[in-house]
Amino acid sequence: MKAEDYLSFVDAWEGRATIRTRPRRIVENDEKLIYPLSRQPLVLSQTFTRECPHLRDFALIQSLYKFINDVVIFETEIVDKTARSIAKDNFSIRFPFACRYDAMTVVVDEDYHALVAMDFMQQTIALTGIQPIQLPSEIELSRAIPAALALAPDHLRSAVELICVAIAENTVTNDVAAFAKDDSVKQSIKGLMADHLLDEGRHSGFWARLVRIYWHAAPEEDRQTIARIMPVFIAQYLTNDIQRGFDFGLIGHLAVTDSIKQALRDESQAMCFPINRHHPLVGNIVRFFRTSSMLDSACVQHALADYLPAGGGQ
Repeated sequence: MKAEDYLSFVDAWEGRATIRTRPRRIVENDEKLIYPLSRQPLVLSQTFTRECPHLRDFALIQSLYKFINDVVIFETEIVDKTARSIAKDNFSIRFPFACRYDAMTVVVDEDYHALVAMDFMQQTIALTGIQPIQLPSEIELSRAIPAALALAPDHLRSAVELICVAIAENTVTNDVAAFAKDDSVKQSIKGLMADHLLDEGRHSGFWARLVRIYWHAAPEEDRQTIARIMPVFIAQYLTNDIQRGFDFGLIGHLAVTDSIKQALRDESQAMCFPINRHHPLVGNIVRFFRTSSMLDSACVQHALADYLPAGGGQ
């Protein structure tokens, strides 16, 4: 895809962006879950269900707080930074005005998502009376992107940043889609996720198209260098360290005996997904490499061999 072939989605944004079209979501005081059980396997563990099932809602509320905290960090510190740089034409990869205009709509959307998430956290605190435990100050991308940039020569740092953000935006879109379909959770949560998904679907395509534009014009030597960096980024992105730290902190706040806490830590430790082609997010990542055209390159297929399904990348 060439830069001159890019078409803005301004009409779609004006007609469908959640900041333009959606009402405020109000959290319901009903019996439905405030966070999906499937997203906090700790509460499904044998020790938890046997020893402290009455603490399930506390654990789920704290998990929602972490999710909201992650959204705010992701939207305002990761995506906003890159999108704003592109929009203001301060990015070292130059894009035409149509791309830059769309990048500014991404800035507006992502900051609005952060605002909505913060509103939902305040509503939940007011409804439940449960304050957040200490939440992480960073997310996996806060470490993964700098790790990837550290391996890039100066002239490729912006390209690597662009691709890393694009991977994350495409991955989170599919993750939010699964969240939005969970009928066990409150309708306001489902609505919040559906609103987010409506914008993120547009964003994921935007980032993939920018990467296609860059990749189309990139010299083969630069493509090979970037391809070698991608496995480092993926391994850092998919690490469980921050989530495990949060889960251990959550366990520490449970009103149970020390022996039960240790059993919960042991079971939590065993729930980590191995970082390989079977990790639940790898399919989303590989899908991005296909849609962005990067997987058409032999160097990318070779670099991602451990993550591709049997039979290769095509």
